[in-house]
Amino acid sequence: MRKLIVRLGLAGMAVVHLWWGLWAYAAPRHFFTTFPGLGHHWTAAYPPYNEHLTADLGATFLTLAVLLAVPAIRYRRATARLALAGSITFNTLHLGFHTFHHGTLTGPDLWASLFTLIAGLAVPVSLFLLAPKEGHLLNAPR
Repeated sequence: MRKLIVRLGLAGMAVVHLWWGLWAYAAPRHFFTTFPGLGHHWTAAYPPYNEHLTADLGATFLTLAVLLAVPAIRYRRATARLALAGSITFNTLHLGFHTFHHGTLTGPDLWASLFTLIAGLAVPVSLFLLAPKEGHLLNAPR
């Protein structure tokens, strides 16, 4: 059961990173001005727009998507934990920056963005700790 939860978590994270990565890489200005969408503009709160850096962010998200998808498809604890460690590193640094640099974000958008970043760190940390070893008793086929 733990293996299934970790694999689904990895897959979900891979899909989110794939979506964001394709968006930022293929349409960097649109990503910059509209992320996360639904009328919010969190990335645009950190001007000026830079096409190169926004596309590079997309490439980073696409790289994380691939790294997270591999153990979601073919689970190996070491590979899963390595991909999650990469995600944890990125999310820790990302949260650290935004904790002290708010750009022009205030009020509910600021708190929603910080909450999202905290959740974005909590998920891979939880999956890292939950990842079972291959052949683990709770992981054995029934």
